[in-house]
Amino acid sequence: MSRPLENLIYELSKLPGIGEKSAERILYYILEQDKNEAHSLAEAIVDAAENIEECSICHNYTDDDPCEICTDDTRDKTTICVVESPRDVASMEKTNSYNGLYHVLHGTVRPTSGIFPSDLRFDSLVRRVNEGGIKEVIIATNPTTDGDTTAMYIQEALRDTGVLMTRIAHGIPVGGNLEYYDELTIGTALKNRVNY
Repeated sequence: MSRPLENLIYELSKLPGIGEKSAERILYYILEQDKNEAHSLAEAIVDAAENIEECSICHNYTDDDPCEICTDDTRDKTTICVVESPRDVASMEKTNSYNGLYHVLHGTVRPTSGIFPSDLRFDSLVRRVNEGGIKEVIIATNPTTDGDTTAMYIQEALRDTGVLMTRIAHGIPVGGNLEYYDELTIGTALKNRVNY
């Protein structure tokens, strides 16, 4: 196999869920398309890599800083929903059942792996709550051991702020990830959240 093909398979197989066989199938699909399609794909990847950044307020991915959610005057500015990743924001937004703000941690607390609140976006969450105006923090970490550990750290970090802390309902199975659930399941879990 020629070097450019081997390089592309190698790079594609780095993607999550893509092994060498899947990378090879993608490679041949790309090669069978018009060259303009391949250029469009490459340009879209480069455009995203160069122009997407973290919102300085909520840490979601955006091409405008602050992001359109943080600057939307129609959203409830008194509620922050804390999630693990930008994928979770996308999943929540699809439900059309939440109209507040978000805070993306970019991971979970895992002391056994050496990941602590200081390695995530905890400080800016505490700062946002301390700046005032926030009445409720919805903890929407995944119902996994790491998600539950992170939720406990959030509760501890915000304990003295006086803000209402709630947790999305556990209609979502323990061990699951928000990105894999349909809009109805996430919407129901959000609606039935409990005080934390």
